[in-house]
Amino acid sequence: MTIPGKVGVLGGGRMGAGIAHAFCVAGAAVVVVERDAESADAAHGRVTGALQKSVERGSTTESAEALETRFSVSTDYASFADCGLVVEAVPEDFALKSKALAAVEEQLADDAWLATNTSSLSVSELAATLARPERFCGLHFFNPVPASTLIEVVLAGTTSEALAEASRSWVEDLGKTPVVVNDAPGFASSRLGVAIALEAMRMVEEGVASAEDIDTAMVLGYKHPTGPLRTTDIVGLDVRLGIAEYLHSTLGDRFAPPQILRDKVAAGELGRKSGQGFFTWEK
Repeated sequence: MTIPGKVGVLGGGRMGAGIAHAFCVAGAAVVVVERDAESADAAHGRVTGALQKSVERGSTTESAEALETRFSVSTDYASFADCGLVVEAVPEDFALKSKALAAVEEQLADDAWLATNTSSLSVSELAATLARPERFCGLHFFNPVPASTLIEVVLAGTTSEALAEASRSWVEDLGKTPVVVNDAPGFASSRLGVAIALEAMRMVEEGVASAEDIDTAMVLGYKHPTGPLRTTDIVGLDVRLGIAEYLHSTLGDRFAPPQILRDKVAAGELGRKSGQGFFTWEK
């Protein structure tokens, strides 16, 4: 199944903007809905800037002007009414996501699809809050979306086979590789990635080695493109803490967040977005 002609994205932050960019470059008309005019303007800047970079890199044969004619922003959920697919990309908070998804679903046609970009929350539990859970799944994009070649397709117990097949097709149409997993805490990627990152943090905490040397060991020894601590800085220490707390509550003490992670988040050292995490970043 090809990508629907119009795709909606709820939330225009870093991830939402990346998702919007991906679908727009793939040929869909895209609307991003944000909570207020200021946020919508910021989302517009992020997406159009990314589209311009795609043109400059030669990763699309279309002009920036042509791409931008298919992209719009809004503060009205009714803008999703004619979308064939809407991807929710709001912060990792179950109550926030479930409320947002229900509000989106109210605007959708009966034959439209709905997806969440959660990196760790239960897709099945989110599905249970919806009127049409069979038309809902997880599409876990990775940051930064334009450079990432992976999308996790997360199937709830209620996800229809038609949506499972369609999701795999959409991911391939985006030029990315689908990995299909059944809903479980942390799915596959977050569960493994966080487990490695938490152990790396404990090693820093215990004085085993510096953050730089731990990352170098993983890059050179295991061929990881980026070490677990630098990846944590890119993702955001606050985001990693939230995921770790959720996995701790569902999978047990092996995912207990190290004190160094809690202390850094409390101090505002959130990684690249704040300029300081396990590494120092130029703003």
